[in-house]
Amino acid sequence: MDINYTSERNTQILISLLKKHNIRNIIISPGSTNICFTASVQHDSYFNLYSSVDERSAAYMACGLAAETKEPVVINCTGATASRNYMPGLTEAFYRNLPVLAITSTQPRERVGQNIPQVLDRSSKPNDILKSSFYIETIFNEEKEWAAINLINHALIDLRKNGGGPVHIDLETTYSPDFSVKELPDVPMVEFYSNTENIPDIKQDKVAVFVGAHLKWEQKQIELLEKFCELYNGVVLCDHTSNYWGKYRVLPNLMSIQRTNRSACLKIDFLIHIGEMSGAYMQIEPNIVWRVSPDGRHKDTFKHLRVLVQSDEEAFFEEMIRRGKSVQLTTYYQEWKKECEVIEKQLPELPFSNAWIASQSSLMIPKGSAVHFGILNSLRTWNYFQLNEGVLGFCNTGGFGIDGCVSSMIGASLADKNKLYFGIVGDLAFFYDLNAIGNRDIGANIRLIVVNNGKGNEFRNYGNWCAPIGEYADEFICAARHFGNKSSNLLKHYAEDLGFDYFCASNKDEFKEVKDKFFSADKKDKPILLEVFTTTEDESRALELIINACGGVASSAKDMAKSVLGESGVHVLKRILGRD
Repeated sequence: MDINYTSERNTQILISLLKKHNIRNIIISPGSTNICFTASVQHDSYFNLYSSVDERSAAYMACGLAAETKEPVVINCTGATASRNYMPGLTEAFYRNLPVLAITSTQPRERVGQNIPQVLDRSSKPNDILKSSFYIETIFNEEKEWAAINLINHALIDLRKNGGGPVHIDLETTYSPDFSVKELPDVPMVEFYSNTENIPDIKQDKVAVFVGAHLKWEQKQIELLEKFCELYNGVVLCDHTSNYWGKYRVLPNLMSIQRTNRSACLKIDFLIHIGEMSGAYMQIEPNIVWRVSPDGRHKDTFKHLRVLVQSDEEAFFEEMIRRGKSVQLTTYYQEWKKECEVIEKQLPELPFSNAWIASQSSLMIPKGSAVHFGILNSLRTWNYFQLNEGVLGFCNTGGFGIDGCVSSMIGASLADKNKLYFGIVGDLAFFYDLNAIGNRDIGANIRLIVVNNGKGNEFRNYGNWCAPIGEYADEFICAARHFGNKSSNLLKHYAEDLGFDYFCASNKDEFKEVKDKFFSADKKDKPILLEVFTTTEDESRALELIINACGGVASSAKDMAKSVLGESGVHVLKRILGRD
């Protein structure tokens, strides 16, 4: 039999990345579950292979070899109790920060606990034997392949990162007998740099900087990023939680979600990713991504991570400026700015909705204020419209739940009684956090908009994969008709009894009557709550018009369902609804 590489794609990727990360030494223990890996590396002369029947001994051998060579060492074993015998040696490696990579081969995890021979539960590990652990599944689609590449890169970086230490990969196998693959896949390696000294130069002619959720910027940070953009022909892509107000800022959320007109700008050759989780769902397509963060954590948001730099932003941009080009260009920023402005001018009149309110009032929020958005609909919708320069935006995108958005705003408002704090939340998020507005420390600097459509309207909105289900979704998916079912008195009495000034609006004219009072920068004696009553149909239609501002709108719910779910998804929905 001619032995080459296994046909198992996850094992091919692991071997390819071991080579790219310059890891050669492997100590193998005998067994059947690890045959695909063992036979494949045995075929490849790149690796230095050693045999150890005793897994306990193999782990200690790896400690000795790693300490002597100062290089990572791989240990590999079969299923059953073989991996348990690695624990003493991995404990030694943990406390000595030795880069030992334990690759334990395994049958699919679904077999755990089913009386299937040689299948053990490795999902829990002692705290002091590993820095990190990763499960690499059998690959059957593009998403699983990306996950394997990403997780294996993460594992191999962790071997050396922050002083080094032992790492675990649990490698799933199907026991494929096919060893006919002659070449390994050329999968991308992620390079890790613990500081800015040895990072590569930026050679691209255009550079985009994506800023996720970010605390308020210091002036020096703004100046450094501005200078960087001038030296590297850069643009800074933001949402309202980025809180960046430098020269080269653009807000491309509206432009990026156009369904019928995909701007060429969205295909980005080179992207630097800073900040934390964004809830804008910006639809950009970067080719190469560098992630820069003080924690150095492996986060491949855009699925094209190639360089991970553990550094604060100031040090990174200072180093890049030091290496910068003499020619200063801002043409890339001008391209983005022009594209965004073109789309903004094509927005049609919207029906009364969260989006229409944002379009009418985003620039009424006074400078120097802060805005706290509810997740999903409110955050996404308001990101389509500009705020006044200097207005700070926040949202609970970390855990990304509906709970706590009002409480977060109230907590922030305690820091500065002379600053206005605005909140924009949906009814489910508000009532979930209802007790927050009863806090005795609430000041008159609170302005809260509650968009009440009587349900979790996100799931009925145009473009949501659940939208074709229609009214069927209201009962449980959207949790409709709770909290007074759009009562005109419930929240009014509650808010007024707690000392709020209460306003409400059910149409555009009523909103226009109260908006000046609500958004006024003048000091008030009381906090203000504005309840806005909208309908499912208007909310969904507004989003539909926004997404299709550059072209035609889906002609029917059926067309939209097909575009979101595909033909097979539509058939599934029909069966659910009893219409097939």
